[in-house]
This record gives sequence, C-alpha cells and structure tokens, in this order.
Amino acid sequence: MTRVYVPTTLVGLARAQKLGTLDDPENVAGPQLAAHAVTGSVREWYLEGNLEELEYSALIDAAESSLRLLADDPLAPRRRVVVAVDVPDTVVLPGGEHRSSVRIGGPIELSRVVSVHVDEVESQDTIVAAVDALAAAAEGDEDARFQLDEAEACDLLWYDISEIDDLIG
Repeated sequence: MTRVYVPTTLVGLARAQKLGTLDDPENVAGPQLAAHAVTGSVREWYLEGNLEELEYSALIDAAESSLRLLADDPLAPRRRVVVAVDVPDTVVLPGGEHRSSVRIGGPIELSRVVSVHVDEVESQDTIVAAVDALAAAAEGDEDARFQLDEAEACDLLWYDISEIDDLIG
C-alpha cells in the first residue's frame, strides 16, 4: 500500500462524501486522479528525512495543489483540503509538476481515507492572499512567492473521516 495525498477543496470533499469516491470532476487527467506521495524523487531530494518527514513534504505539495484548485473555483470556501488515502501500489503512476506528484488510476473509494487535513477558519485571509498570488508567483514575483510561503506556514488541522459531515456542513 502507498499513502497518497489528494488535493481538493471543501466543495470537492462534499462531492466525494455524496458520491462515496474521490475523483476528478473535470476529468482533466482522464480516468486518473492527481495526488502526491513519497516518490523516488522525494527520497533523493530529502536524503536525511525519515518517512514521517517525507510524507509531510508530500502533504505540503498537495496543499499547494489545493491552492490551485481554489483558484479554479472562486465559490469554494478559501480553505485548503488534503485527503490522505492508502491505495494499492499498482494504481500509483508517476507524473505531475512536483517531485511528489503521482496519478492514481481511477476513482478512490472514500472508505480508503485515512484522514482529512483542512486549514483552520482563521487562516482564510492568508489563503485568499495566496490564491490571488499564484499567477505572479509562477512568474517569479518574490512578494507573491512570500504569500505562498505564508500559506504553507498555516497549519492543516487533522480530521477523521467520520468528521467530514462537520467540515462540509
């Protein structure tokens, strides 16, 4: 089994709760779902890290990917959401822009969810600023990159799968 971190939004989490699966509603990657995991590239980059530190690195990459999903959905509440899921190794495929990027073949049953990680409500102003800064940061703007770093410094709170209704309600 491989632990993967699937970026989403509270809107995406509500859809997953309703359908019973995490998937790509836009079918951007075809039948595959974008996620993050401890890949060979992560292990090479973070030579001194233990598994917990490597998984945290993948979680942070997924949180940044969640920012991009928020930018695509202006109506979604401004809180990053990352869903941690254990999936069979055979469905994890390489690919994506981060060293931790992977693709998951097919939708993921919500029953496989290990935990959900969500920004606390008090972080919303910081997350709004980071979403607004995404384009400029991609073009190398240092002030915009600072906004992304500020968002990265916000803690993602841990929730059990049984608390999803509380998060989306």
